[in-house]
Amino acid sequence: MSFDKEGSELLFTNLSLRAGRKSTIITTNLSFERWGEIFKDPVMTAAMIDRLTHKAYIVNMNGNSFRLKETREWMQKQ
Repeated sequence: MSFDKEGSELLFTNLSLRAGRKSTIITTNLSFERWGEIFKDPVMTAAMIDRLTHKAYIVNMNGNSFRLKETREWMQKQ
């Protein structure tokens, strides 16, 4: 899903207000390098990533798909 300018600005504002005050969990299958495809504004995207990654725990979950594994197991039971 891509964001229009207003949607991107609202998300950025929300994240900026929460930064350093509240925890935020974001999951995505896109690397930060590809976030520009979603948010369209490279300056705002860089600022958003900066705020999200400051004092953050980043968990990279590369590996086999759990859904694919579960589907294969389910299919074997059928």
